[in-house]
Amino acid sequence: MPRKSPLVIGHRGAPGYRPEHSRSSYELALAMGVDAVEPDVVATKDGVLVVRHENEISGTTDVALHPEFADRKTTKRVDGQALTGWFTEDFTWAELSTLRGRERLPEVRVSSASFDDSQAILRLRDVLDIVRDGSTEHGREIGVVLEVKHATYFASIGLDLAPLIERELRDAGWAEGELPLVIECFESTVLGQLRERGVAASYIYLIEATGRPYDRLVAEGKQALTYRATVTPQGLDGLVGRVDGISVNKKMLLDRGNTIVADAHARGLAVFTWTCRPENAFLSPEFRGSGGRSAFGDYESEWGVIARQGVDGVFVDHPDLGVAFFRS
Repeated sequence: MPRKSPLVIGHRGAPGYRPEHSRSSYELALAMGVDAVEPDVVATKDGVLVVRHENEISGTTDVALHPEFADRKTTKRVDGQALTGWFTEDFTWAELSTLRGRERLPEVRVSSASFDDSQAILRLRDVLDIVRDGSTEHGREIGVVLEVKHATYFASIGLDLAPLIERELRDAGWAEGELPLVIECFESTVLGQLRERGVAASYIYLIEATGRPYDRLVAEGKQALTYRATVTPQGLDGLVGRVDGISVNKKMLLDRGNTIVADAHARGLAVFTWTCRPENAFLSPEFRGSGGRSAFGDYESEWGVIARQGVDGVFVDHPDLGVAFFRS
């Protein structure tokens, strides 16, 4: 990755302004000066990697308006949770390519929702090419932070994501270390699989504020280490040599007296955090202002608490604000 600190990463592009994972969202993030963008990766029935927040797509596409797909609506358990809707693994890429993207949070991001139904969804390959071309256009090295979604679930239905991702990265010229690549996941198993396959990247373990990683829960049950326990000094000791860093829910860095960044750095681990957003809906209560959920609160004060801890990377939905704040 470019040697800047912290890295400013466009979370699914620039979703504060355009529907997440759309072409215009990624292109806007690059134009606004991000160091990298972050696509979430899920799979189709025929093994094509597409970028969506989740494999359930009713909230991010116009699939419900397609009568030809009405019978695909179903209920499944994904990572132990029951979900009803339409799922990428029940479609071929040819079918998904007929859908159009939508704003996932229309009640908060009304302006972004005005772009609904105007753009096709993208494959991972499309995003890799957008970033490569954008690096040339903007005259600076721009990276990709690839988030693997629901790897254990996909493996359970016969869609092993590790070989699909390796093949795509090699075909696109992103697997040999020539271009800046980070691979992240809430499940460490797939990170180890990709590292064993020789994909040259930095490997980052995503950490939630609560719960346990699903891969370890399946393997170990309630004996599995919680996310919270993973970022204790003892838990971090267990990550050394397995991953290059962690990416924690920002709530954990807003806890008074936490030492997560210092403890990780002492062990040679990088620390990213997600997601820095300016709207009241996403700010910690003490930083919220007037004007409702979609209005901007005192985000600079919240982000300042995070920045002063010395994080190595931040995910932002409004890249222009992130670049202005974290580069000032």
